[in-house]
Amino acid sequence: MRHAHRHDDIEINFAGDSELVYLFRGRRTVLRRGGIAAFWAAIPHQLIAATPNSTMRWLTVPRSIFLRWRMPGPLMKTLLQGLPLSERTPEQPDADQALFNRWSEDLSYPDEELRRIALLEIEARLRRFALAAAHESHGAHAPARDVAVERAAQMAHFMTVHFREPLTVEQVAAAVPLHPRYAMRLFKDVIGTTLHAYLAECRMAEARRLLMTTEMPIAEVATAAGFGSQSRFYSRFTAANAVPPAKYRLLHRT
Repeated sequence: MRHAHRHDDIEINFAGDSELVYLFRGRRTVLRRGGIAAFWAAIPHQLIAATPNSTMRWLTVPRSIFLRWRMPGPLMKTLLQGLPLSERTPEQPDADQALFNRWSEDLSYPDEELRRIALLEIEARLRRFALAAAHESHGAHAPARDVAVERAAQMAHFMTVHFREPLTVEQVAAAVPLHPRYAMRLFKDVIGTTLHAYLAECRMAEARRLLMTTEMPIAEVATAAGFGSQSRFYSRFTAANAVPPAKYRLLHRT
């Protein structure tokens, strides 16, 4: 990849017979041959090196689906903070190669049952991966649930579902439910960003997706992504992406 990019999904990469080198927020991360890495792709990332003539696989899971899976607390916290998680010692490279190939086939067919099976298998593999990563980090199984992380994840999920609406802190906190001030503090402690910033990133990610994948007029993109007005959308989008919406669409279509 010539440039860092981002998209609002959980990305799972399988290195196959290649060693992959990434930049996450300017920091170098190496994924060993046969290993798996997972990260929240809304954080700018870039593949900067790979073994020549090698194979690799990757898939993306929409953040809304990932949050519905209610993963173990340590995994949720790591990914939603924007940190990559990878296996230090790949456990089953041949089996993972077969899994990725099968998922690719199943998800390419317009068969809802095959899609459901593939999503169940992806969820199960991610849970096993989380367990192995926790075991490597701590030498023991991670706790099944962390209350603070669970509540932060619930708030993140609520905003992912309702970001198009004119949400208030009180509405987000009521979804847990928590007192608004406590909810803001807990979310910042766990996720590392504020409720307002997280909500803004949900809207920004949707705006980028619509600009890249539809012919929707800019004013309609602003409304569909949850921005209150076209002028507010224009100024915030330009500040966040260094180019105005129309230029962003042109660059990414090219």
